[in-house]
Amino acid sequence: MGGRGWLIRAVWLLVLVVAAILVPGRAAATAPMARALAPAVTAATVVAAGAATTVTPAATGECYRWSRTLGLGTRGHDVANLQVRVAGWAASHSYVAIDGVFGAGTRAAVARFQAGYGLPASGTAGPGTYAKIYALQDPDCTPAHFSLSELDDSAACGGGFDGGKVPPLEVQTNVRRLMWKLEALRHQLHDAPLLVSSGFRSVACNRRAGGVSNSQHLYGTAADLVSHGASLCAIARAARTAGFSGILGPGAAGHNDHVHVDSRAENNHDGMPNSFYWSAPSCGIAATAAAPAAAATDV
Repeated sequence: MGGRGWLIRAVWLLVLVVAAILVPGRAAATAPMARALAPAVTAATVVAAGAATTVTPAATGECYRWSRTLGLGTRGHDVANLQVRVAGWAASHSYVAIDGVFGAGTRAAVARFQAGYGLPASGTAGPGTYAKIYALQDPDCTPAHFSLSELDDSAACGGGFDGGKVPPLEVQTNVRRLMWKLEALRHQLHDAPLLVSSGFRSVACNRRAGGVSNSQHLYGTAADLVSHGASLCAIARAARTAGFSGILGPGAAGHNDHVHVDSRAENNHDGMPNSFYWSAPSCGIAATAAAPAAAATDV
């Protein structure tokens, strides 16, 4: 028995030595696969995180695709997905609620989207409308002319979507909604390129930028814009019919070199009434008299 026991211990020692050699190699071999899968898994997770307003793709790496015609009275996740993508076509001083209910506001936004892209403005979403949306979006479900990397925290502050006033996945959901409004704004400006000088900010980065403590940037609901193809006043004026409830531009303190746009009326976490505030006096947009004083600043 003593000889057999020694032999068993020797075999186990050999197994341990072989494992120590092979495991690192195995880890190195699987790392590229993990990196290849990471973008697809991330995209699926981000979409799933906004389940109330977006829908998990049918397959990893795919964006939502509609399977029925949507019109007044229809309800469901497919309606919510549509609302996200037409939110930038709201009427002046209004916004499209992402509630999964196809009401009059959604119908009007769909009709404006259709007219804006040369489609029959029926206000009912069918194959032609969906085909245009598919053509406008990238594989990660963001609009073609904007990327998540443009709207995350600045590189100087570490990048990413964490450290704000709401969880990172909620920030990304907000940012995606914002991006579709920016896409609409860009098209309304005859497709003049829009450059995002500031998007989401962490609390630390917002403090460094001198932003107010409840800045919309902290929630992923705001962007500061400039353009080489459109004037600041043209941006501010067009933003009034692109679903933005917050607009600050030339003539407003601290906004003579960019236009700030946000969705403050849809933000339930900032401690402010859900109202509109527009101010770009140099562009003929007088300060909104009914807005609360706290809403008058956001840098």
